Amino acid sequence: MRNISGPMTKRNPTPPFRRHSDKSSGGAGHPGDRPHGRDRGRGPRTGQKGGGDESFLYGFHAVIAALRNPARKPLRLLLNRSAEQELAAQGLSLGQNLSVEPEYLANDEIAAMLMPGAVHQGIALKTTTLPDLSVEEACEEVSTVIVLDQVTDPHNFGAILRSAAVFGAGALVTTDRNSPPLGGVLAKAASGGLEKVKIAKVTNLVRAIEELKELGFEVIGLDGEGEVSLPDFKTGPKVALVLGAEGAGLRRLTREHCDILARLPATGEMKSLNVSNAAAVALYELSRRKG
Repeated sequence: MRNISGPMTKRNPTPPFRRHSDKSSGGAGHPGDRPHGRDRGRGPRTGQKGGGDESFLYGFHAVIAALRNPARKPLRLLLNRSAEQELAAQGLSLGQNLSVEPEYLANDEIAAMLMPGAVHQGIALKTTTLPDLSVEEACEEVSTVIVLDQVTDPHNFGAILRSAAVFGAGALVTTDRNSPPLGGVLAKAASGGLEKVKIAKVTNLVRAIEELKELGFEVIGLDGEGEVSLPDFKTGPKVALVLGAEGAGLRRLTREHCDILARLPATGEMKSLNVSNAAAVALYELSRRKG
């Protein structure tokens, strides 16, 4: 990793294309990031042997956030009696602000309805999907956007959404293909962030990046070999932060269409970060400047 010394200068909004190695980023500012679990490359499948329905959301944070999201319509609510008391403590109760009749089940009965290993906390919700949004619809009223270049692991994707919600990134743009379903695994990892951050799924990420530039966003690719250190780089008022896939990092065309490539400074013996951890660090740095 190169060290940059001296004052940092900002590049023109649309610089000439730069040539980089296709395996330099590691997905999020440092090389070597890999997904974990069985979800690498694709999300869980509905109806697989021994499993249930991926379209169910589960866990208190995910379910409560979805119940409070006016863009959702609840279809089925599964819960045990303890979960009913927790919902009431959170200000949600049947006949007042719950528009779906609860189905009371034991924990093992709820688990049988869900994917294997789902930590449901006694509550699960089937709901309508989130609305399809264009890049402009998702990003027109926000100042910080996350762009994911084929991040396929739902745990990483969900953790990035959670960090986005915490640090004020109001929108996320991702590819329609090679991204996980917005279902139970991802929603649990997002801990409510799935309902707080507007999501646009696109077929062509390069075209979406150019659209973000037209909307006034400065597009920063996070790359382990980035030419500037993110804390030293003065950004504009509207920033789109681009993170690459686990292992492969940013694709060549994605890097070439970023306004600039930035890295996270690493001072320890280890130089790599998981993509979701790198996203959290970078989002904190961007939010700190607005504080």
